[in-house]
Amino acid sequence: MSTATDLNRPAAPPAFQEINSSRRFKNRLATILVGLTFVLALAPLVWLLITVIAKGFQYVLNADWWQKSLAGLTSRQFGGGVYHAIIGTLLQGLICAVIAVPIAILVAVYLVEYGKQSRLAKAVTFTVDILSGVPSIVAALFIYALCITTLGMPRSAFAVSLALVLLMIPVVVRTTEELLKIVPDELREAAYALGVPKWKTIVKIVIPTAMSGIITGISLAIARVMGETAPVLVLVGYTTFINYDPFGGSMASLPLLMTSERLTTNEVGEARVWGAAVTLILIITVFNLLGSLISRLTSLKTK
Repeated sequence: MSTATDLNRPAAPPAFQEINSSRRFKNRLATILVGLTFVLALAPLVWLLITVIAKGFQYVLNADWWQKSLAGLTSRQFGGGVYHAIIGTLLQGLICAVIAVPIAILVAVYLVEYGKQSRLAKAVTFTVDILSGVPSIVAALFIYALCITTLGMPRSAFAVSLALVLLMIPVVVRTTEELLKIVPDELREAAYALGVPKWKTIVKIVIPTAMSGIITGISLAIARVMGETAPVLVLVGYTTFINYDPFGGSMASLPLLMTSERLTTNEVGEARVWGAAVTLILIITVFNLLGSLISRLTSLKTK
């Protein structure tokens, strides 16, 4: 009996072995190297932010900067503001998001929920990978050749938004795809066991569960495309007046304003470039903060 009892008894856990000095040294060395690489990667960003804010923050403190345009002012006259460029930047980004976000989410849902290993899913994945590596100037030239040269569309803010769509879709697709993959399969199986159709399971359970992360990805994608310069240089003309029509006429944006004023090579133009740079950073920061806030509120509702 004693022999059988000894055989059924679980084995004792191995005795704790003290970590030797060699492993401690390697751990500390790895920690130091990771910390140094982080500082090296962060230093240029901090230096860039300090430089831009120091040279341009004084201009954004003026109320006229946010309320007026540069209409009627020459390139050597101080005054005016960037209200016309802010309007153009927000309009182009909004139109881009309205077009790109639904397409990107539907593509991600197809790849995760329906496509699996089908040939179409592989082709879509390959296309998304190609788009994610396309430079912004290539996207701008493609829209110029297709919409303006071939279809006869005018150069406009809408053409810029179409080019930005090509840059935004792969970012949102990849973010949404990864977030849908981490939704537990138990949630899907529980819904199927209750007789819920697959499409309703996706709409009511899967997407809401991943919604907080999806919103964060969308806000980051919008922030990225709003700072693109190549599409606005190729697809729309610059103006110092306010234009609310995205389908016709020249329209300013903050990246286009910075490029145009930089060519003036005088003190006034340089001041406007730094001020527009700070304004763009502030707008992108606000978008990221709003995305984080909406993401948190959405995650609280799903709990």
